[in-house]
Amino acid sequence: MEVIETIYKRRSIRHYLDKKVEKDKIITLLKAATAAPTAANCQPWEFIVIDEEEKLSQLRDKLIFARYNAPVAIVVCGNMKLAFKGPSQEMWVQDCSAAIENILIAATSIGLGSVWIGIYPLESNIKPLKKILNIPEYVTPLGIVYIGYPAEEKEARTRFNEKRVYWQEYEPDRKHRTKDKSVIGHY
Repeated sequence: MEVIETIYKRRSIRHYLDKKVEKDKIITLLKAATAAPTAANCQPWEFIVIDEEEKLSQLRDKLIFARYNAPVAIVVCGNMKLAFKGPSQEMWVQDCSAAIENILIAATSIGLGSVWIGIYPLESNIKPLKKILNIPEYVTPLGIVYIGYPAEEKEARTRFNEKRVYWQEYEPDRKHRTKDKSVIGHY
């Protein structure tokens, strides 16, 4: 599959077949994640792979936006001991987001479905996840990527909107329709 085609084909999949994902495919996704760019090569990411049903059930029970039947969850975390210090520390969010995007695209390219569940910065999501997964205080979960064989197929698409593209400088008077984005959860 061509890269651009794969990017357009990547869609949030919320229904999965009852089929185990092979370990070598999970490793491929993790390798793709760690091929992501990172500020000053900091690499603050860490990954927790969950493929045991009991642990997946605990996630589904505690996180309202994580109630999908995927057989694998990859929790992408930022380790603050590895991240920049001082005002640049928040760069870990960008680094780990790039890793998540690579997982999503790589999953699509090898025939898997995926969905990104947002965790950070909501303390109501972070706290139970840290407890369930025994995550130390200096590590922050950014998101969960559910992975599995898709039980649904979605049409490839892009959400390109030329009204959101500016050339040379921003035009503050341009009008946009907005949606209420007060609920954060999945992408």
